[in-house]
Amino acid sequence: MLETKVDKVLDLKGLLCPVPVVKVSQAIKALPIGAVIEATATDPGVLADIPAWARSTGNEVLSIERQNKVITFRVKRVK
Repeated sequence: MLETKVDKVLDLKGLLCPVPVVKVSQAIKALPIGAVIEATATDPGVLADIPAWARSTGNEVLSIERQNKVITFRVKRVK
């Protein structure tokens, strides 16, 4: 697997919907196009919310992985 350069890491563990999506949305606006955010969350809602947010904002979900209760995802700023 190709390693992706991560530009910002967010720890969203313990935060409940919609806070993880709001934090990712705020953080990605501060980054240049092409930048990648890696975030960890414990709210299973992000499994649906992050892809839906990415579709609505034109950003790209690179990966979503779940290990036990921790969900790690990477989002690339496209617009």
